[in-house]
Amino acid sequence: MAPTIETFINSFQNRLEPPVRQHLKNVYATLMMTCVSASVGVFVDMYTSFQAGFLSTILGIGLMLMLIATPDNGKNTKLRLGYLLGFGLTSGIGLGPLMEYVSVVDPSIIVTALLGTSLVFVCFSIASMLAERGSWLFLGGTLMTLLTSMSLMSLANIFMQSHFLYQSHLYLGLMLMCGFVLFDTQLIIEKRRMGSKDFVQHALELFIDFIGIFRRLVIILTQKEEQNRRRKRD
Repeated sequence: MAPTIETFINSFQNRLEPPVRQHLKNVYATLMMTCVSASVGVFVDMYTSFQAGFLSTILGIGLMLMLIATPDNGKNTKLRLGYLLGFGLTSGIGLGPLMEYVSVVDPSIIVTALLGTSLVFVCFSIASMLAERGSWLFLGGTLMTLLTSMSLMSLANIFMQSHFLYQSHLYLGLMLMCGFVLFDTQLIIEKRRMGSKDFVQHALELFIDFIGIFRRLVIILTQKEEQNRRRKRD
């Protein structure tokens, strides 16, 4: 076991330079803070009378755009971090109604989805870090094409109301978010090698991937639980 762990650590050290490793520590620490902020948002929506709904989505988009528009000059890190944590909070509030419904169906689904999301995210992140330099960056064009296609699919399904399209969108979206974890992780590493130290922006990108995987896993697991209950009744 010890040699395996030592080999694993050496692989990271050989693949990633000290400045890159330090940057990734900052990115993932900020990502964890944002996830905690999102958890607070879920709690606020579920257990208080504060029902923001569509307003939280608009506010979240505004905070994200403000973060992106505010330059990383080393003096406004706290301000940009505040925007990010605010975006995490509003994202959690937006998840509140879904979490409330799932807690009625089976509260354990939330825990299972969170553990599953964390496992998927960690595995794909490590795979990206240990892969050959830039080997996953080719996914960028494919991912953006798939994202555009899924947006059109979602728009079309507003009028068609097709269950097949909805399910296809759900599972393709899960695959898409996993692909973005691979792509974004390597892109962050390359940006740091080129001199970018904007860990707040990089944490935002990974948070969007994480929350996207989590939302879809929650919906998929809830659907399966509801199907199992219907079979038992029949």
